[in-house]
Amino acid sequence: MKSKKKIFSASSFIADEPMDIVIPILTNCDNDEDFTEGIDKLESEVPILPLRNMVLFPGVALPVMVGRTKSMNLIKDMGSSKSMIGVVCQRDMSVEDPNKDDLYPIGVIADVLKVMDVSDGMTTVLLQGKKRFELNELVQDEPFLKGRITLLDEHFPAKSDKEFKALLSNVKDLMIKILMATNELGQREMAYAIRNINNALYLINYASANLLNDVANKQLLLMMDSLKERAYKLLTLLNREFQLIELKASIQMKTQEDIDKQQKEYFLQQQIKTIQEELGGSVNDRDVQELKDKAADKIWPQAVAEIFDKELHKLQRLHPQSPDYSVQMQYVQTIVGLPWETYSTDNFNLNHARRVLDRDHYGLEKVKERIIEHLAVLKLKKDMKSPIICLYGPPGVGKTSLGRSIAEALGRKYVRVSLGGLHDEAEIRGHRRTYIGAMCGRILKNIQKAGTSNPVFILDEIDKVSSDFKGDPAAALLEVLDPEQNSAFHDNYLDMDYDLSHVMFIATANNLNTISQPLLDRMELIEVSGYIQEEKVEIASKHLIPKEAEIHGLNKKEVKLPKKTIQAIIESYTRESGVRELDKKIAKLMRKLAYKKASDEVLPAQIKPEDLHDYLGPIEYTRDKYQGNDYAGVVTGLAWTAVGGEILFVETSLSKGKGGKLTLTGNLGDVMKESAMLALEYIHAHAPLFGIAEDLFDNWNVHVHVPEGAIPKDGPSAGITMVTSLVSAFTQRKVKSNLAMTGEITLRGKVLPVGGIREKILAAKRAGINEIILCKENQKDIDEIKPEYLKGVTFHYVSDIQEVIKLALLDEKVANPLF
Repeated sequence: MKSKKKIFSASSFIADEPMDIVIPILTNCDNDEDFTEGIDKLESEVPILPLRNMVLFPGVALPVMVGRTKSMNLIKDMGSSKSMIGVVCQRDMSVEDPNKDDLYPIGVIADVLKVMDVSDGMTTVLLQGKKRFELNELVQDEPFLKGRITLLDEHFPAKSDKEFKALLSNVKDLMIKILMATNELGQREMAYAIRNINNALYLINYASANLLNDVANKQLLLMMDSLKERAYKLLTLLNREFQLIELKASIQMKTQEDIDKQQKEYFLQQQIKTIQEELGGSVNDRDVQELKDKAADKIWPQAVAEIFDKELHKLQRLHPQSPDYSVQMQYVQTIVGLPWETYSTDNFNLNHARRVLDRDHYGLEKVKERIIEHLAVLKLKKDMKSPIICLYGPPGVGKTSLGRSIAEALGRKYVRVSLGGLHDEAEIRGHRRTYIGAMCGRILKNIQKAGTSNPVFILDEIDKVSSDFKGDPAAALLEVLDPEQNSAFHDNYLDMDYDLSHVMFIATANNLNTISQPLLDRMELIEVSGYIQEEKVEIASKHLIPKEAEIHGLNKKEVKLPKKTIQAIIESYTRESGVRELDKKIAKLMRKLAYKKASDEVLPAQIKPEDLHDYLGPIEYTRDKYQGNDYAGVVTGLAWTAVGGEILFVETSLSKGKGGKLTLTGNLGDVMKESAMLALEYIHAHAPLFGIAEDLFDNWNVHVHVPEGAIPKDGPSAGITMVTSLVSAFTQRKVKSNLAMTGEITLRGKVLPVGGIREKILAAKRAGINEIILCKENQKDIDEIKPEYLKGVTFHYVSDIQEVIKLALLDEKVANPLF
């Protein structure tokens, strides 16, 4: 056995993908070289490396890029020692983790010459085939494949076999012809090296590995024991490859000749056409004609028609392959795609509008009244500028969904743009055409989408518009939302005025403080306040429960929730102004019922309040209840929060100490602290009116506390509550039972009006309050509330703090007075 010679092949493959072709380095081999040096030390069980899309042959060396986990484990297990492994080709390249059935039965023992790490977690392994083997079975699957094999011998023909020598000569000639025909880099050097190969086994294996494209044919050659039969089969396959190469070349030649002979006129015509294009001739007639047909049906101003004709003429002068052609085409399509003077017909049936609005939304009387009024004016005048309405209020009260109902009531198209997080002015006005990828802004894009110039356009979350170095979108909205300006809205991309005065813009916002004052000034503000409990009950029974029942596959007749149960859900499981959380709780209840139905359980006839624990878990919220009047200095006030009205208690206690120190606790804001100091100063100044001894202020410290100290509280509406609490503490007189109050005070003792009256009254009713003290100016707020919501509550309207004290305090003192 002579020393082995390293012979590098023409191809490199990865276990996953084939790599680029590389120039082979060929070394001449002796006639008796069979590449089996060291094979006698091989054990019957060897590691198996499965490869995709390649077949290794004895004597042939190939670099293989390894990436699969098991293959990487095999290479790592070898370490730095050079050892032999079994290399087998997969039947199906797509199999990621092959078993024995996924592998061909015949493979090649390979010597690992070198291991090189490359990027992306891949490893290159240089393999040289040594001897064929048959894979009997796989004996190991993890961490890499291992199989039991049987080595196969090559059947060499006799040295005197002249037929075999002729076969080898033909194989060499065909290999050289194929190399020269494919025009591969370095084909002359490769051809010279092939001519000097004297080893028959290497010559056949080299040609099989590198000049054939079909993996199945390569594997067929590898499975042949007889070298002579392999040479015959190889010659047949090489002939087929060479004929295919010649056929491709022949087709190319015929095509070239056909162009030369038959299409001289075509080239001349193309030259004439190019000259015409240089002179401004017509191109792409079909696209231009299509645009002209669309323009013929458009109703638009004369100025727009003239600009369209000008831009279309510019498009005709451009070559379709020109970079400016697609830009110009998009611009012309934008012009013709806008509904310039196309308007939908408004439905002036006021009763229909009222039915649609009442069907989709319960309450919201102010909003509905405003829409009906607009329709009435439109019906009489036939033409008017659409109003710019801004609906503001807490989340979940139906501001966005109201827009769709308005569109249906008016018979208009509906479009919506979410402005939350918008910080680029170009999103409103569009980009100038000089920029790559320019397009019109969201306003015109949605007008085009609507197909009419008078849709109902919802500008959602207008209070969440922000600005940065790209401009201020809120400033761009000034033109959009100004009825005096938007009749000539200018989009940077369109570069023409567009009439938005017929569009009914409806903006929605949660907080008006973040909207710029000029923008607020251009909109008609309509407050969509939170729903009271009675309204939530109606919304749940009429809208939410039927909707959620349908979503969860239940028949609405199967689900019966009495009003008391709905009230219990609202009071004990939600705390919000809107109904979004209520909707989630109803959905949770429906899921429980759906589970019961799917499990063939009997659904309850109706769900009672006491059953809610089984469906929604323990109670999440508890309402404050009136706590009586056994203590002096404890007065019930009314507060407004983002989740509705609440009652709060103002507690005052006195302790002996010099200087009359005032302490305020309960997480109070600056305004509320000032109210407490103002109340104390007023009482000190008018002490004789309340029967308070002057020395009490010098010898007693005052501590005012508002419970629930973790919750921030602020605002002036607790002013009269604090005065009453202080007077009660200093006089030790009882406070009238079941009484609550709200109002701001001045240093002169005047009572001023406050907001959130409706929510506060509902909170008082829930807490069992039956008398409420309000400022006289708040009487107008009471008149707007439905009478049924006011039953059981007596209102006292006051204008001076003296009236409050007379109404709120009894002559009776507490059981154990301080003095």
